[in-house]
Amino acid sequence: MPHFFGRTMLKRSILLALATVVFTFQMLVGSAFAVELDKDTRTVKKNEAGDTMVLSIKQVQQGKRLFVNTCSQCHPGGITKTDPNVGLEPEALAGATPPRDNVEALVDYLKDPTSYDGEVSIAEFHPSLKSADIFTEMRNLSEDDLAAIAGYILIQPKVQGIKWGGGKIYF
Repeated sequence: MPHFFGRTMLKRSILLALATVVFTFQMLVGSAFAVELDKDTRTVKKNEAGDTMVLSIKQVQQGKRLFVNTCSQCHPGGITKTDPNVGLEPEALAGATPPRDNVEALVDYLKDPTSYDGEVSIAEFHPSLKSADIFTEMRNLSEDDLAAIAGYILIQPKVQGIKWGGGKIYF
């Protein structure tokens, strides 16, 4: 009987050690992600006039964390679960009215979202600062937080390529 329990303990110890190595590797790779992004990758369109800005590593990390915690439930991989025809890829963002393909426009959208044609407020359906009483995850987001989320959205096509917003094709 002791022989059986000895093997079981050995197997469990090996599995625990293996799991620890795998999780440690994932943490190191995940934290290295933002450090590996060069200046060109972190450069995004700031406004409709075409000015650009370079996101800091801290902004990218913050944007990723906030996007994952606040937005990814409905927008995993840049798709839009509620409307698969409109994702967060550059073409879709540029085609909106007004265009949402820059940090300032996305921040404005996150404050008070409108339909894709810009005609109707959708604040009661989409998380925003305007609807923070309904969407509590928006209550504590600052202007800097919104800009970090917007920047993260805008660099993803450079990081993930056509998979970002690719919808059913990839997910």
